Amino acid sequence: MVYSLTFCCRRREAKFLTADEKERIREELGREEQQKLEQHQYSVFQLLASEWHLVSIYVGMMIGQYALTSWAPQLVKSLSSRYSSSIVGLLVTIPYLLGLAAVILVSRSSDRRLERRYHVAIPSFAGGLALVLLGATRCPFYSVTLLTLLAVGIYSFYGPFWALPSEFLTGVSAAAGIALVNSVGNLGGFVGPYAIGAIARRTGSFYGGLALAGVSMPVSATRKKDVRDSSLRPIPIRTESAD
Repeated sequence: MVYSLTFCCRRREAKFLTADEKERIREELGREEQQKLEQHQYSVFQLLASEWHLVSIYVGMMIGQYALTSWAPQLVKSLSSRYSSSIVGLLVTIPYLLGLAAVILVSRSSDRRLERRYHVAIPSFAGGLALVLLGATRCPFYSVTLLTLLAVGIYSFYGPFWALPSEFLTGVSAAAGIALVNSVGNLGGFVGPYAIGAIARRTGSFYGGLALAGVSMPVSATRKKDVRDSSLRPIPIRTESAD
């Protein structure tokens, strides 16, 4: 409800923009679209055949994310028998609050530098390392710290990653590319929790499964080198004054 009352979907509905600012944005977006069409024109079938790199990156990150959301409460609960459900809930809140701050900071940094590669790869590596190291400690402080690093890595990944398709795709190809990455990539949300649960049943501990899920995140980060170079060079927006 708050979103529907405070956010707008179309440029002409933005009350905080003047008529001149709306026109300048329209012109800039038109120039960007034309530049993308001149540089690359992909059919839907070419897209399906070539953009599996983004899909593989997203699968790995989804495995890590669902490991966090599905198993973090149980992990924190296992740290001490004295923790009530309320304490567990409060401790699990900490990673998400800091992850929220990281989303804003990393996305701003990526836009300011017009860079996507390292703003996707570094959070992926950091989150994967945290997930692997969770099995090496039973200390509540270190465990919550590692969960926080994991949440920061996962959630700060999204902004720069989802900026990639729209930088070199347009029209039907952009819609198909984003849908492909999102739908197929979310299979990681099934694979991750299922694998962790299966390992936990066989070994009596879910730390081995968390480590396995952690490996998927750095592996997905290495796939960044295979993403098209054009997607790593955002089109700069001119900032001249209206004069």
